[in-house]
Amino acid sequence: MSLKIRLRDDMNAALKAGEKERLGTIRLALAAIRQKEVDDLLTELSDDQIVAVLQKMMKQRAESLGQFEAAGRTDLAARERAEMAVLSTYLPEMMNAEAITSVINDAIAELGVTGIAEMGKLMALLKSRLAGKADMSEVSKLVRIRLG
Repeated sequence: MSLKIRLRDDMNAALKAGEKERLGTIRLALAAIRQKEVDDLLTELSDDQIVAVLQKMMKQRAESLGQFEAAGRTDLAARERAEMAVLSTYLPEMMNAEAITSVINDAIAELGVTGIAEMGKLMALLKSRLAGKADMSEVSKLVRIRLG
């Protein structure tokens, strides 16, 4: 079952169950997906593209959460956490640092990277392999540690 169909089914279930917060979050996700389809002139996004949209939404909420907590707005911070919990159910499990390091080491061996000057080439390969499975800023930090 595609991720978009799963979202629609879950939206209907949340509507029937009266779960307003969950329903609102799923509707936001579906609206973001539709907007991406319109912007890119696509008829339908693939599951990988939908995951990218959902990850972007998660990142936005994480940034907002930090700002709300810094400002002492616990009510808004709680809402962001609740939305993140709903969105995370639709994202694939993230890889741990050991698994990411293993992929980095394989890519370094494959490309023959010897120093930080070749980090761009390495990151391009890692992005294609780890997209949706790892936070790329974390991957970048691990690559810098490994090459530095």
